[in-house]
Amino acid sequence: MAADTTCYLDVTQEAGATFFRRGLVGPVVMLNLLRFRERADYAAHPDLAPPTPISGAEAFDRYVAYTLPFLTRSGGSILGLYEGGPNLIGPASERWDRVMLIRQASVASFLAFADDPAYRAGLGHRTAALADSRLVPLTERDGVQA
Repeated sequence: MAADTTCYLDVTQEAGATFFRRGLVGPVVMLNLLRFRERADYAAHPDLAPPTPISGAEAFDRYVAYTLPFLTRSGGSILGLYEGGPNLIGPASERWDRVMLIRQASVASFLAFADDPAYRAGLGHRTAALADSRLVPLTERDGVQA
């Protein structure tokens, strides 16, 4: 069986519709799995490009710094930002350079944040940074306590 070499950087219309149809109620935590480009690629957003080349990780740091005020204003927060690496369980060929957990008060808060034109103006840093990603919406299970 051939390996899937598809890269995932943006929400598809189908995935967005499925997310909305889930009818999630209450807080939502977004699990972000991130694989960086060795060198950031600002070809699609030259207006955001720094004067000298930077790494994908550095471009992602710029994205986080730019995004944080919009995230906070929407009621969201970063629960954690972690350095990744090779899997302990999973394909040896797969790695995630960084994992990020973002909490939003609700799906509506998340959608308002994601649709904010001022926030969207900085998305080029994310696009330049990432070679691949996953975004998994999570909700807390009832009756389970830490």
